[in-house]
Order: sequence, then C-alpha cells, then structure tokens
Amino acid sequence: MKIYTKTGDKGTTSLVYGTRVAKNDVLVEAYGTCDEANSMVGLAVSHLSNEFFKEKEALEQAFHEIQTKLFHVGAELATPHGKEVKWKLEEQDIAKLEQWIDLFDDKVPALTNFILPGGHPAGAALHVARTVVRRTERMAISIGEQVSPNVLAYLNRLSDFLFVAARFVNLKLGKKENELHSS
Repeated sequence: MKIYTKTGDKGTTSLVYGTRVAKNDVLVEAYGTCDEANSMVGLAVSHLSNEFFKEKEALEQAFHEIQTKLFHVGAELATPHGKEVKWKLEEQDIAKLEQWIDLFDDKVPALTNFILPGGHPAGAALHVARTVVRRTERMAISIGEQVSPNVLAYLNRLSDFLFVAARFVNLKLGKKENELHSS
C-alpha cells in the first residue's frame, strides 16, 4: 500500500466514513491539532529513553495509554455529525487521568508561584504538549455541540496531567523549576 493517495492534492481530505471536506475545515483543524499534541507527547517520552528513576515505567505506561486515547479523541473529532463514533471516550478515561494527576501531584512540591515552562527536554516537551492540548480543546469547543462532553473533559484533564507530569519529570531529573517573579 502506498502512503500517498493524491486524493488531497486539491485541498480536501476525508473524514471517517469518507465525507470529503476542505483541509482547513474546523474538524480537520481539531483532529490535526490533536495529532500534533500526540506527537509532542511522543517527543517528550523519547527524551526519557536514557533517563532512570523509580516511577519511569509507570509514567511511560501512562503516556502510552494517553497516546492511544488521543487517537480516540482524533477519531471522535474526525467523525461527521450524526455518524457513529467507533472509539468513544468514557468517563473512566477521565477518571484515570484524575488518578494519575493525584498520584504524581502528591510527589511534587506545592506551587507557591507560577512557573515558567522548561527544564529537562522531556519536561519542556510536556509543557509544549500541554499547550497543544489546550489548543485542541479550543478547536473542539469551536466545533460545537456535536463534540462529546467526554472529549472536552478529557482534553481539559489531560492538560492538567501534562502540567503535573512536566513538574514531576523535572523534579526526578534534577531540573529546578523557574518561578515567575514580578519585576
């Protein structure tokens, strides 16, 4: 099977079930941004490959599940209104994120100031992933009522988890957080 189809050469692409839309359609923007977020999570995980800390395996397993769920989010966003979504997010997916947030947030110091994104390359990539997830969330909201409330809740919670994960990774890998100080 060839990777190129030539069907998008004139600025259109297919949604799930074959509906053709412009490549700048809000659905395409939303699931494309979701794909971008997924890629950033993958980049962050790749920066952990040579690092070692006690919770690394658990964190990598969480990221694997998150990347899978981001494909499910993308599938929901790429499904035309009124058509059946094959991979739906469930409330338990959101609850799992909340468990991970609580687990890793308990391991980092309490916030006393805003922090500047950065630190270890894995932590910095997680901060970027967080901002891309926020953009995905904004794009999903712009689609309207056809977007599942579970998708919106998952994206909202995922950005919180990525923030906590970035802080946790930076702590475990000895990178001090830079706090925002008013000048």
